[in-house]
Amino acid sequence: MNSSFDFSDEAAAQLSLQQKVGQLFMPAAFINDSEEEILKLEELIRECGIGGICFFHSRASAATNYEGKKEVPYNEDSFATLKSLIKRYQEAAQIPLLIAIDAEWGLAMRIENTPCYPYALTLGAMRNANKLVYQAGSQVGADCRAAGIHWNFAPVADINNNPDNPVIGYRSFGSDKKQVSDYAIAFAKGMQSQGVLSSAKHFPGHGDTATDSHLGIPLIDKSRAELEANELFPFKELIASGVDSVMIGHLAVPALSRDQNLPATLSDKIIKGVLRKDMGFDGVVVSDALNMHAVSRSFKEKGELEFRAFEAGIDLFCFSENPVEGIQKICEKGNQAAIDESFQRIWRLKSRSIPINGSDKSELTNPHSLNLEIARRSLTQMGPDSHLFAQNEIAVTGIQLGSAGNDLLFNKLRETGRLREIIVDRQNPEIAPGQLSPEDTILLSLNPPLVKPAGNFGFSEHTISFINDLLKFANVTICLFGNPYFLNLLELNPNQKVLIAYQHFDEFQHIALEYLTGRCKAPGKLPVKLKCDSNEKA
Repeated sequence: MNSSFDFSDEAAAQLSLQQKVGQLFMPAAFINDSEEEILKLEELIRECGIGGICFFHSRASAATNYEGKKEVPYNEDSFATLKSLIKRYQEAAQIPLLIAIDAEWGLAMRIENTPCYPYALTLGAMRNANKLVYQAGSQVGADCRAAGIHWNFAPVADINNNPDNPVIGYRSFGSDKKQVSDYAIAFAKGMQSQGVLSSAKHFPGHGDTATDSHLGIPLIDKSRAELEANELFPFKELIASGVDSVMIGHLAVPALSRDQNLPATLSDKIIKGVLRKDMGFDGVVVSDALNMHAVSRSFKEKGELEFRAFEAGIDLFCFSENPVEGIQKICEKGNQAAIDESFQRIWRLKSRSIPINGSDKSELTNPHSLNLEIARRSLTQMGPDSHLFAQNEIAVTGIQLGSAGNDLLFNKLRETGRLREIIVDRQNPEIAPGQLSPEDTILLSLNPPLVKPAGNFGFSEHTISFINDLLKFANVTICLFGNPYFLNLLELNPNQKVLIAYQHFDEFQHIALEYLTGRCKAPGKLPVKLKCDSNEKA
């Protein structure tokens, strides 16, 4: 690849129709591919003039392995592998590739042993924290630049107002449209400050659905007025703020498309009408991954899905599984003026995002200090204060349930000499008769194995029953390191003491420790509505 490639209008005019259409395609690249698979992608890049690639961890990862039947490999050298593959693929390209990735909470979303920042929902628990959210976006952007990535498919602009949402949830900044808008803009601006492109997703709003679009077509059955008042609001704000691209979700929104079964990805009324004409967006429109079952199972003829998406107004086909056939169909049947418009949008994006002399950044960020401050600002208290270890005379009975980690909190509490820990099987707990008495002060530390709601967030029905039995005791404090929606599964009493720390990182355990020992308050606010959120302390 020539690092000083000419992205002028004059250079664009020299490209053939097939070369222009090739720039609209962004197939998947996998960090843990075999050499044979790598060679195939290099050949595709050379032969078809592919415009970009989007990196995923492996072919067994969540994006492709919907039923979870394949074992996901662990590669401690993923970051080095990623950089090496980017170099190889760029060298195979005649026109520099746009390199993209999903790094909503950092490269760690796809790559082992790289910086991990908090989920958007955790950021949403902070009050008036635009600067910290901006900093998170900036540091994530810096890591993308260090890897050679130009485009992070973030932020999520979906308003998560459905507790059963199987795919958004923790990826959203919350259920308040104004805060979602403000924080999404701040995160996008942070990335852009590092020269990394942003993408608002998943238009026109994936928050209020109980269907995973990886598996089927979610239906958003709301009126246009309702959508404009809520779901579309963050996208309007992001467009006004200068977001680089908008990703279209595989969602059926009949109030906008006039078709109950047509995903937005294939609806010209939604893309060309609502997004382009009504909302005035003139940037790049990206499809959500075209291998997702919401759309991929509807077209047996190779290339037809890509052509239909192009006809609807998509500029860039992310995770196209049939780029050869897609390019051929669009060249043969596509409107020439529409092809040129899409190409020009992508060409302009490349001209301002691909460094002339390569990236000048190589070191990854250190997330510790920022994560610590986010942990401090997001810590949320429900019910009365519960500084259990602030008074020296109180003995506390501690129980831990869920995934094991470093367990910094309990390690430090043991040092006080006032923690009487009852060790139970974290996944199948039992307590022998006589181990607890009604007078005990109990600290129940919960680390749900999963961040998504499916299957009780990874807890068995037995474990949920065990927790609810414990809550019948008079003095129980819950310390939750996980998705706050988990609390909807519990039988909380009106004065239940709950501390929500959102993540199991050491920094979040450290701040929980400070709270329990009376050294800090909990200034955070629930970013979503819970059954019990009327108990939240203002």
